[in-house]
Amino acid sequence: MNSFIKVGITFVMVLLLASCADDSRPNYQYMPNMYEPVGYETYQGFNEEDATRIALFKGVSEAMLPPDNTIPRGWMPYGIENTMEGKELSRVNPSPLDSLQSEANMAKGKELFDIYCAICHGTKGDGQGTLVKREKILGVPTYADAARDITVGSTYHVIYYGLNSMGSYAVQLNHEERWQVAEYVMKLKQDL
Repeated sequence: MNSFIKVGITFVMVLLLASCADDSRPNYQYMPNMYEPVGYETYQGFNEEDATRIALFKGVSEAMLPPDNTIPRGWMPYGIENTMEGKELSRVNPSPLDSLQSEANMAKGKELFDIYCAICHGTKGDGQGTLVKREKILGVPTYADAARDITVGSTYHVIYYGLNSMGSYAVQLNHEERWQVAEYVMKLKQDL
């Protein structure tokens, strides 16, 4: 009988404790940051309440600018400026590509030229691309023009920075691909 009373009292105590629990409000949280995450917007400014970050980075957004004198991974900077003097300096700039792989470079250059350049310059470099024939773009000169004294270096400069109505292709083509297209343009100039 004594054990029956102990079991009954224990059951009543458990029942009383369970009835005091409130499901709408959690109990003590030992690590509240794990339960209540803080959401950040990508380009939002710092909160005024966050005094430590405000003191360190006053007026800077969450997506901070990269440090000075750094370049993105995979990007090769071009040391010649985007001026007419820079274009003249680039004329003597030789191609850094391996001359032993010239056939592979020409094949890749032709493929890239057909994708990016032939729409305006034509597949033969005669300035009769699809957009010129449809009169969407006018004044694309032929590579055979005697006044067009281009070199592989000046062609790379124009691909990198653009010239007149032609925009830059530095984002579409990487360092090696720009040189491959420049070499292929020189081959087209010889063939015309």
